[in-house]
This record gives sequence, C-alpha cells and structure tokens, in this order.
Amino acid sequence: MQQSDNIRVILSGGGTGGHIFPAVAIANAIKSVAPNATFLFVGAKGRMEMEKVPAAGYPIQGLWISGLQRRLTTDNLMFPFKVVSSLYNAYKIIKSFKPDVVVGTGGYASGPTLRVASWLGIPTLIQEQNSFPGITNKMLAAKADKICVAYEGMEKYFPANKILLTGNPVRNDIEHNHNSQSEALQHFNLNTDKTTVLIVGGSLGARTINQSIAAGLSQFAEANIQIIWQTGKLYETEATATVSEYKEKGIISMPFIKEMDKAYSAADVVVSRAGAIAISELCISGKPSILVPSPNVAEDHQTKNALALSSRKAAILVKDSEAFEKLVGTAIALAENKNEQNKLGTNISTMAMQNSAAIIAGQVFALAKFKSNKVL
Repeated sequence: MQQSDNIRVILSGGGTGGHIFPAVAIANAIKSVAPNATFLFVGAKGRMEMEKVPAAGYPIQGLWISGLQRRLTTDNLMFPFKVVSSLYNAYKIIKSFKPDVVVGTGGYASGPTLRVASWLGIPTLIQEQNSFPGITNKMLAAKADKICVAYEGMEKYFPANKILLTGNPVRNDIEHNHNSQSEALQHFNLNTDKTTVLIVGGSLGARTINQSIAAGLSQFAEANIQIIWQTGKLYETEATATVSEYKEKGIISMPFIKEMDKAYSAADVVVSRAGAIAISELCISGKPSILVPSPNVAEDHQTKNALALSSRKAAILVKDSEAFEKLVGTAIALAENKNEQNKLGTNISTMAMQNSAAIIAGQVFALAKFKSNKVL
C-alpha cells in the first residue's frame, strides 16, 4: 500500500470564492500532513479559479464548461457540446494525472471531473458548503464515496450513510488569526481610536450593498466611523471616485481584499452577504455581523443561511430589498452599541466549527487507503 505522503489528489471547484477557498484550504491541510503530496486543480476556463488557484501556489487545468442560463442564449445552445468536451477532457486529465482521490467543492467543473472519476473507480469526496446543495452536488451524490457537509439535516438531499458533518473549511490565516486590532488597522492606514466597519459583498461584489454604502458614506463620516469596503471588480471605478472625498475620514475601498485575516481583525462590525463560506469565516472570527442575503441564488439558500444565525441572535438580517433604506442606519447603530456587538460576537462564536479542513483531509487519506486496499 502506498504511503500517504505520496498521495495524488485532484480538487475541482470554482466560479466564486465560496467554492475556490474551501478547495485550497483542503489542499493546504493535506499538504501539512503529507508535504510530498501532489495536487492538480480542475476549473472552468475563464472563471476566477484560473487566477486564484495559481496565486495560492497550485497548478490548475481548465475545462470548457458553464451553467445553463434561465433564458434561451447562445451559451445554452452550446451547452451539450460543452458537456461532451468537458467529460472528454476530464477523462484525459484524470488518466494522465492518476489521482488517488478526487475532491469536488462545487461549481461547473466539478460535475464532469467527479463524474469521470466515479466511472473510473476512483474514490470521490464532495464538500457541500450550503444548507441547500447545488444541482451539481445533488447529481454527484449517488456515486460519491463521502459527502462532507456544514449543516445538520442534509439527509433530505444526500444518502445518510455517506454524510459527515465537518463544517466549512476556511482559509488558514483566518482560522488561526493572530493579528491584533491595532496592527490590522495600521496595515490599512486607519485610526486605531475609531470604530471600524468592514463591508464585503463576496469576491465578485454585491450591487445592492455597494449602492447602499455609496449612498450612505456621508452618514458614516458624520458618525466618525471608519470603513474598509471591498467592492468587487465591477464597482471598483465608481467606488474609488465616491470615496475620494472621504479618505481623510478613514473611508477606503478596494476591489478585493487579499489579507482578509487583517480585515476581520481591524473590524468592529462586518456587513456581508450570507454565503456559506462568508458565514463560516464570521463564526470563526467571532465578529458582530449584519447579513444581507443575495436573492439571486438557488432556492434562496443565503436567506436560509442568515436565518440560521439571526434566529439565534448571532447576527442581524437585513433583506436585500430593504438594504437601501435600512442597511447604513443599522450598521451605524450597531457600530455605536458595544453591548450589542458583544452579544452578537459571543453568540456567533458558539456556532463556529473548528479544524474543518483537517477533518476533511483525514477523509481524503482514508479514501486513498481504501483504494489501495482494494487494489491489493
């Protein structure tokens, strides 16, 4: 039987940071135990994983694949050809790389990659981040060997005997964050004596949050509250122009925050979408949070994610449809109320699940050993 240190793993997931960062976290956890492990990521051509994964130090190959649109488009007409192409190329990649295990974290490319791995008898593991699984993972579940989930009650979507409750993997620098608030504020050139609100709409940005914050910058300035604002690339130019007159007030924007550990450390309050990974990071960080669920997701699963916290008084929920009216006022009120911050921070911390990536890595090693035993 081969040594675990020589394990070969394919990881597939992407489209958003919520699929990419868990895959990278799992790879890092495997590498920490098996330094000589060999990895290959498989993503969708033209999607953000093709940039983010190499930046994390891992090789990636791309498949020509995308999702179905809700209306008739050229992409939809091309979809059958993309499926055939992606299955063929996934087969070539897997036959060439010879993985011991294939891990899928969701996104377009994980479908063909895990499907082919199952056909070839290679153990597969699915990591589902949300309380309502995506269509790709639901389709793959029947053939998967292990399904790692972040929420209880997932038996209604997946075979119960395959499920393991692990929580969501978060980036190592966030899970083991040792930055002091003063150091983090200095990193962003902000005042260490002011209350600071961190605004994040996900790696791609969030139009409603961005427009609400832009309209309320003068209110934050008048309240003497600092802002660290991740806008996403699409809103970068507009946000840069909008904050230019407020920089002396400690209001800064950027399209993407690479060092999120420092951003969380700097913040007294966080405003965020309610994606599964964002929520996991907030729980680990213990940050008082205002969640604005995106309405543009399958089965409104971000609202379900947010309700899981707000129902336990672990976060404040502001509906996307009410954000323009309520978000800035709610954020300022929370920023000025230390007692409420302490209560929310304490409650959200109790919902954190620690060492998720390490637990999932252990399952990957177990599947590789199982494969080796079968071969013997």
